Amino acid sequence: MPSIFVQNGRRISPVTAPIHSIASTPIGEGPTGSAPKRFGPARLGIYAFLVISALFFLLPLYVMVVTSVKPMAEIRAGGLFALPMDMTFEPWMTAWSSACTGLDCRGISPGFWNSVQILIPSVFLSIFVGALTGYALSFWRVRGANLLFAVLLMGAFLPYQVFIYPLVRIYSATGMFSTIYALVLTHVIFGLPVMTLLFRNYYAGIPIDLFKAARVDGGRFFSIFFRLMLPMSVPMLVVAVILQVTGIWNDFIMGLTFGGLANRPMTVQLTNLVAPTEGEIAYNVNMAATIMTAAVPLVVYFVSGRWFVRGIAAGAVKG
Repeated sequence: MPSIFVQNGRRISPVTAPIHSIASTPIGEGPTGSAPKRFGPARLGIYAFLVISALFFLLPLYVMVVTSVKPMAEIRAGGLFALPMDMTFEPWMTAWSSACTGLDCRGISPGFWNSVQILIPSVFLSIFVGALTGYALSFWRVRGANLLFAVLLMGAFLPYQVFIYPLVRIYSATGMFSTIYALVLTHVIFGLPVMTLLFRNYYAGIPIDLFKAARVDGGRFFSIFFRLMLPMSVPMLVVAVILQVTGIWNDFIMGLTFGGLANRPMTVQLTNLVAPTEGEIAYNVNMAATIMTAAVPLVVYFVSGRWFVRGIAAGAVKG
């Protein structure tokens, strides 16, 4: 016996029913059981976890912001979480232009410009060389490629502290010690293994036929890289930029070791500012300087966070 379908409250045989009515629900068939709960213990637990996580990260930021716009008299009176009664931006101006970082009382602005000079060439060179190396290891099958990749991969997991003394000796012998060039070269060297790993894994997910077609069309090493592979790597490039900007801008030990007195980055000057050896601790100035130091990686991440997720989904961290 043919099934009977229901449409607009009427019983219809599939023989006489229109084609679009065949998908209607037959009598006696359909979803069974109770409707899913819109709000249950599992969903409540997820919301509770998200709220607690948000408070864990946002509460310190809130304290830093409100403290940075309070005068010291109000800070001494207590009320850590209270909103400022007499808001002032004098701590921000002091932290930028006149706070003492050791014997230098020009604020953290010199350190900011030092960090910019270190950051831009370090990010560009480390990503460019890493992408080029990952591209060569993925498609050109050069002799010893697996051995080279294994050495680079080993370098990604070795603690960089073991290389500090040899680098000090090398930079001293070559006259590069206490220069911006030493810091840039150091960040490029230590960023190269991770960048090569990320780009090699990314390019490994691209069909080899695309590369072969470019070769048939007369493409050479650099023409294929710049005209085909690099334009396809935009999400991956954003991931690499975020990782390198965060790591290089927040670096402390390399800047302290190789920067010297004249080329210390912002993080080193911040440490000298918030840890004075004598006198009163200006908490509002310290908080303002800390926020300004952390602003660049935060801005880069929030502006390009959508691309960061795309890059990860595209294979940036797959094995």
